[in-house]
Amino acid sequence: MTAKLNAGLKPLLGVAGVLTAMLVAPVAAQAPELAMLSGLRDGAWDIKIRGEDTRSRLCVHRGREFIQIRHKQQACERVVVEDTASQVTVHYSCPKAGFGQTTIRKETATLVQISTQGVEGRLPFNFGAEARYAGAC
Repeated sequence: MTAKLNAGLKPLLGVAGVLTAMLVAPVAAQAPELAMLSGLRDGAWDIKIRGEDTRSRLCVHRGREFIQIRHKQQACERVVVEDTASQVTVHYSCPKAGFGQTTIRKETATLVQISTQGVEGRLPFNFGAEARYAGAC
């Protein structure tokens, strides 16, 4: 009787092991969200908007500051649209202040290309920019 019971349990245990592996493996393989941004140099970055002569400086600590260039101080809800080793795209919505979607492409740890569009207040914006590391904040 015990032999029959063990023989019947073996296939079930095998299936349970495979299902457990399928559930656990994807979780273990996931990288931290927006890891590319964390790989950028901390410090001051010069931002040059394409087509304009003005430059601005942004103090960067984890790279996420590039996401909301037009909504810097706003507490916004973010949704990650794309997250690869060289590029991230994030959509964000700021209550009563507008929304935007920004794509950041990493060329090196000290140079990124930024494309962003959205609405600030009631006015639309759409621009590309280059950000270069400039030193300490």
